[in-house]
Amino acid sequence: MEPQEASRRSAAADRMLNAHDFTRQFPAQFRNNRMARIVFRIAAGIILAPVAFAVFTAFYVNFNRTNLPDLNGFIRFEPPTMGHVYDANGHVLIELGRERRDIMRYEQIPGVVREAVLSAEDQNFFSHSGVDYSVFLRLLAKTNIRALVAHFTTFDGEDASKRPLVFPQGGSTVTQQLVRGYFLQKLSGTKNSKSLQHDGIFPRVLAIVIGVPGTNKLLLKIETIRLSVWIESEMQKQYGSKRRAKEELFARYANFVYLGNGRYGFAAASDFYFHKPIETFTVDDADKAALLAGIPKSPGEYAPTVENLQKPTRRRNQILNLMVANHFLPAEVAQHLKLEPIRLAAHPIEPVEAAAAVETTLEELKRVGPNLDSETGIDQLLEGHIQIYSTVDHRIQHIANVALENALRVYEKRHPQSVGLIQGSVVVLRNNDSAILAETGGREVYKGRNNTYSDYNRAAQSKRQPGSAMKPFVYLAAFSQGALDLDTSVPDEPISVAGANGRTIKWISNFDNQFEGMIPARQALAESRNAVAIWVAGQIGIDSVLKTAQAIGIRTKLQPYITTALGASEVTLVELANAYRLMAGGMPGEPHVIDRIQHTRGEVVYSYQQPCCLANSNDFALSLIQEGLRGVVRIPSGTAHALDSHAFPIPVMGKTGTTNDYRDALFVGSTFGLNGITVAVRIGFDDNRSLGAKETGAFAALPVFREIMLKIYQDRLAGPAPRFPIGMEENIDAYLRGDLPPKDATAFVSPLGTPSLADDGSQDCSARPAILSIHVCEPSGHQRYTIYPKKNESGRLIFTNE
Repeated sequence: MEPQEASRRSAAADRMLNAHDFTRQFPAQFRNNRMARIVFRIAAGIILAPVAFAVFTAFYVNFNRTNLPDLNGFIRFEPPTMGHVYDANGHVLIELGRERRDIMRYEQIPGVVREAVLSAEDQNFFSHSGVDYSVFLRLLAKTNIRALVAHFTTFDGEDASKRPLVFPQGGSTVTQQLVRGYFLQKLSGTKNSKSLQHDGIFPRVLAIVIGVPGTNKLLLKIETIRLSVWIESEMQKQYGSKRRAKEELFARYANFVYLGNGRYGFAAASDFYFHKPIETFTVDDADKAALLAGIPKSPGEYAPTVENLQKPTRRRNQILNLMVANHFLPAEVAQHLKLEPIRLAAHPIEPVEAAAAVETTLEELKRVGPNLDSETGIDQLLEGHIQIYSTVDHRIQHIANVALENALRVYEKRHPQSVGLIQGSVVVLRNNDSAILAETGGREVYKGRNNTYSDYNRAAQSKRQPGSAMKPFVYLAAFSQGALDLDTSVPDEPISVAGANGRTIKWISNFDNQFEGMIPARQALAESRNAVAIWVAGQIGIDSVLKTAQAIGIRTKLQPYITTALGASEVTLVELANAYRLMAGGMPGEPHVIDRIQHTRGEVVYSYQQPCCLANSNDFALSLIQEGLRGVVRIPSGTAHALDSHAFPIPVMGKTGTTNDYRDALFVGSTFGLNGITVAVRIGFDDNRSLGAKETGAFAALPVFREIMLKIYQDRLAGPAPRFPIGMEENIDAYLRGDLPPKDATAFVSPLGTPSLADDGSQDCSARPAILSIHVCEPSGHQRYTIYPKKNESGRLIFTNE
């Protein structure tokens, strides 16, 4: 071998040895060289991540059709809207909803609004298939390379949550925004989470490369694109053409998107921000359309408020420029509109006129809903899937509110220290079916705040003593047993009762601290004589009074004390009104406020059915209590005689109520029969303080009743005022003339009455009045009281159960 050749081979062998040594030593050097490791990770990430992302996305978007959502609901498109409670005439009492939204069709969306939305969000909407690939390069150019490098150079001990985003946000098409809001709300809500929201190897590897929040957002974007491509294809199959599918998708977006201030969809937003129907927009309203179109990008920044107009104005003007660039708007028009200030509609906070009635409606819905189906309840009302039509008449409700407020202001003039503190409640019922026509649970403005349906409802929730308004139940119990009638003489004399402990003795006095001796029962009722009420209750037994009260509508448990005859037990005003309603018309029934419930699809899912009842022949007792309560008004010494005047030509019956220390003042009264109405009024303080001396039911509460009744019948909101039977009026006339001699005796029977059997079948309540059976079937073992007439030490005839 020539020396030269040998030298060449030796050099080559040395180079191979050096290369081998380098190769052998490289891993150790790499492991020990931090900079080399960083460079390698960056290079690998930069090269492999985009390739892996592109391959994964292409396959997943175009070929993966697993775990798809149900599209039927989306095609029907029944998003949450507004639930309404209507009055009996179709007047809206209140709008309720988690999302305030008004649905409109594509054809109802003005062209200027469509053009503003397309300019702001997706100018190629009608040409792409859910993904606008033309924006990808723009987004890729905005990729944060520094952030990507930071992810590779951040080691243990550094806070990864503070790393900047690698990929920019934005670029979503209208379809993608709709998909994300409709199908991917959960993922959208957790995209900023520090916890990985996706399972599998790929998400975990990707999280190492770009971080957990970045992975959540990126995979959300991929899933959004996949569903968008699929939905556009399915919608095209459903509607037969790409154009029609696009129109349907656009309409869904326009109805679904959030536009700030609790408003969803452009129709609700236009009404809120401008008080202008969206369908009336023209080119002259392009500034309004641009303002609305700019909100979805960031409602927190771009939803206009009085305090925040700068950013919304800048965003609006940007969109006007885009509309010009897209040839949707002439440049001179845009320039003019950009100079226009944003004028927002005023939104004074107004009280809910029928707040208590709405509260009662919601409570009633909770009771009837579970008996219907899973699509009828509070949730369905708040999502606008059902609408409620109530029995309330908003005109009567307004009358009740005004009358109560007028009376409370008059009271405040008498007691200036109570201004803004005195409260009251009103209930108006229809006699024939116990429908609530109006319900006022308190003042419209109380302690400087407007009343709402979630506030305390004093008509239905407050249990207070009824005072003398309880006395008619005592007389009705006695009439039902045949123990006495209106012209039976009863003793208005000092009488004592045992205290709760059975030992303390309490003497009962009348309001005027006088006793009149033996007087007719009708006079005792009219003058509200306490001593007589206690005496009658003692003769027939307090249990009989309690059962009578229960039979005519009192549902609260009454205390079995003799003083309950004077109203010592607590009841609600609604209960009291219903009991007087039954006494006026004779028709059993529970107060109700829901007339029907209708699904947005059109079918009526609930309709109030008046309960049928058994015929009962106990009409005599009912006519006696009606005549007795009519006498409270007509007899000059009656506590409600102020209603018997030319200024108040409506024939009514009723009873005052005043509780101990003037804590509550009440009046409950009715017009006669099934065609009449019943009004109950209560005045008092929430803390149960005294109203003040002489603030009786006749003085404080009766004026509210008078104003309500007078206005209702003047406006013919309840038909003509029914007249009382001629026989009743003639009996009272005879009494006033002194032509009815007092009776010393009457037929005495068991207070529980003689059981009478109804006819074999049932009778429709609407056919004729039916009186609730009072103690018809007494449980065995119950103590019976028998009343005997006898003379006392003075020789006067009295009645006793001894």
